[in-house]
Amino acid sequence: MIISWNWLCELVPLKVTPDELVERLMMAGLNHEGTEALGNDFAIDLEITSNRPDCLGHIGVAREAAVLFDLPLRYSAADLSAFRPAEPRGERVADDVRHYTSVEVACPDLCPRYVARLIRGVRVGPSPAWMAVRLATIGQPVINNVVDATNYVLMECGQPLHAFDFQKLRGRRILVRRAHPGESFTAINHQTYLLDSEMCVIADAERPVAIGGVMGGEETEITPQTTDVLIEAAQFAPLSIRATARKLKLHSPSSYRFERGTDPEMVDWASRRACELILQHAGGELVEGVIDVGPPRPRRPAITLRLEQIPRVLGIDVPVEKVRKLLVALGCREQSATPGEIVTIPPSWRRDLEREIDLVEEVARLHGYDKIPEDAVVPLAAARRPQADRVLAEVRRVLTAAGLNEAMTASVVPERSSELFSPWTSAPPLATQTPMLEGADRLRRSLVPSLLEARRLNESLSNRQCDLFETATIYLPSPPATSAGGRMQVREQWTLAAVSSGGFYHLKGVVESLLDVLHIERPLKVNDFPDPLLAAGTGCALHLGEQLLGFLGEVAPTAMKELGLARPAAVLEIALGVLVAAAPGVTRYAPLSPYPPIDRELNLIVPESVRWADLAQTVRQACGTLLERLEYLDTYRDPAKDGPQTKRLHFAFHLRAADRTLTGPEADAVREAVVAACQQQHQARLLG
Repeated sequence: MIISWNWLCELVPLKVTPDELVERLMMAGLNHEGTEALGNDFAIDLEITSNRPDCLGHIGVAREAAVLFDLPLRYSAADLSAFRPAEPRGERVADDVRHYTSVEVACPDLCPRYVARLIRGVRVGPSPAWMAVRLATIGQPVINNVVDATNYVLMECGQPLHAFDFQKLRGRRILVRRAHPGESFTAINHQTYLLDSEMCVIADAERPVAIGGVMGGEETEITPQTTDVLIEAAQFAPLSIRATARKLKLHSPSSYRFERGTDPEMVDWASRRACELILQHAGGELVEGVIDVGPPRPRRPAITLRLEQIPRVLGIDVPVEKVRKLLVALGCREQSATPGEIVTIPPSWRRDLEREIDLVEEVARLHGYDKIPEDAVVPLAAARRPQADRVLAEVRRVLTAAGLNEAMTASVVPERSSELFSPWTSAPPLATQTPMLEGADRLRRSLVPSLLEARRLNESLSNRQCDLFETATIYLPSPPATSAGGRMQVREQWTLAAVSSGGFYHLKGVVESLLDVLHIERPLKVNDFPDPLLAAGTGCALHLGEQLLGFLGEVAPTAMKELGLARPAAVLEIALGVLVAAAPGVTRYAPLSPYPPIDRELNLIVPESVRWADLAQTVRQACGTLLERLEYLDTYRDPAKDGPQTKRLHFAFHLRAADRTLTGPEADAVREAVVAACQQQHQARLLG
C-alpha cells in the first residue's frame, strides 16, 4: 500500500518527518518497504498484513498515526445537502432515484449490501491537478474526473466503487445475480472471460455489466460522451471474490480489498464521498434519494478486557486511564468500566478484534513494544501435551526411523486417483465445482493414491529410493442408503498412509513397532481384504481388538503398470484416531531388572492356516509376566516330512524376572506351558 505524505498530513496534522512516522508505524506493526520523493510529496510504501484491511486506505493509516501521536483525525463528512436543489421545481416534486432505476440483489450470500446513487448531466473531462498529482504519487493511473473520483475514494477509505454510464444500462436497472454457466463478459481491460454460477455479476436487464467486486465491463464504462452516472458501492463475500479472481486470473485493487473484507459502515460514506467529488469537479445534478439494498448491519458483540491480563501477558503495568484512552482512540466504544475490567464494542473497521487477547495486543502495540523490557517476567504455566500430539510425534519418529520420508500432498485429487483405492467407504467422493488444481476436483477418500503418484513422480526423476508416509485428513461420505434425510453425511478421518519398497512385512513391522512404542496391549488381528489395487494374497484388514485399524498390502503388478511405477511397493493406511484412543494417556515406566534373562527357542509344526500373529498372542499369554521379548525367526515348509498344508514356525522368547534370577527348571516349565498352549489352540506339534 503506497501512501501519499501530503494526503496523510491533510487527514491528520502530523508534526514529524516521514522517517519518524514510518519508524513509529513499524514499531506498531506496519512494516516499511521504502519511501520515494516525488516532487513536493513522498510516496511511502507500507506492508499491510492480511488481518489489517482497514489500513488499505489513507484514512486507516491516518487513524493509526492519530492514535500513535495523540492527534485528531479529520476527513470529509461527505455531506450532499449542498448539492440538492433548494426548492424543487413543480415537475420534480416526485423526482427520486427510484423513478429512474431499481436494484435487485438475487444472491445476498455473495453481495450482502448494494448502494446506488445517480448523478445526471455530468461533464466528463480531465481531473483537477491536485487529484491527478495525488493519484500519480501512489501509482494510480489518471483517467477522467469521474473514474478518478471513484479511484480517489478507494485509496482514501479502502472501499471500492464503480461508476456506470447510466444510459448504457439496458432496462435502466441493476440486477446482482450469479453468472449463468458459460456466460461471457468483456471487462474494461478489453479481455473476455468465461463465467460460472459461483461468480457474482452486476447485470442490467439483459447482460452482465461488471464482475462483482473484481472489474467493470467495457460496454458501460465512462467515456467522454457520458452524461449520466450510476455510482455503485457494495459489499461482497470475501471468499467468493478470492475464488473468482483466482479462477479468472483477474486481480484488481478492488478484488484485493474485497478479499480481505471491507468496513460495512463505510459503504454509504464512500458512495456519498464519490458523489461529492464528481459534483465538484464534473458538475451535474444529484438525483434525490439513494437505493440501499441489504439487511440491517448486526451489532458487534462486546469484548471484556480484564485489566489483570495486561501485566500477566505483557509483563508490565499500563495505567488504566492509558488503556481506556488507547481503546477509545482505536474506535472502540466503551460500554462499561469497573476497577477490574473494561467492556468495549470494537469498531466496524477492525474485523480482527474479536477476543480479549486481541485488545491486550493492541495495548502492547500502541503503548509501545519498546517499553516492554527484555527481562520482563511473564508467568508461564506448563500445559499438558494433547494426547493426539503425543501420538503423532511417536508415529513420525517410528516411521522416519523405519526409513520413510514425510510427504505432504493435496487433499483434492482427480477422479481417476479417487477411484484407485477407497477401502473405508464405497460411497462416491465429494466433488468440488472449483478445482484447486487442473482436473483435481474430488475430496480424497484415501491417502494411498496420492503417495503412489508422488512415488511415480520421484521415480521419473531418477529418485528410485522413495519410501513415503503422510498424516492428513480424508473425507468419507456415507453410502446413499444410510444418509440421514436424503442428505450426504461426511466424516473426516485423521489418517496415516505409507508406501515402501520393503514389502508387506516391512510395513507390518512398522505397525507392530507403533503399537509397541505407544504401549498398546490390545491384540493386532489380520484378516483377508481383497482389492484390485493389492496383489492377491497380500491384501489384509488390520483390527485392533474388535476395531478396524486399517489396511495393508502389496501393489499388484497390473496396478503398478497402470500407475507407471518402476519398483514394487507395499502400502499401508491406518486410522490415527484408533491409535490415539487405544494409547494409554500416561506412559508408565518400570526399572530394568538387574537379573539375567534366559532364552528359549521353539520350532513348531502348525497347519498352514495358522497366522504368526495368532500364535504369538498364545505364546504371550502362556509366558505371562516373565516374558520380556518374543522374536519371530523363520518360516519353513517341508511337506514330505511334516505333511501337506503344514509349515514350521521358528521363534525365540526371552524370559526375565523382576525380583529374582530365573532358574533353568522355571524356564523349562514356561517352555512346556507354551508348547501345551500351542498344541491345544493351534494343533501345533514340536519338531523332532
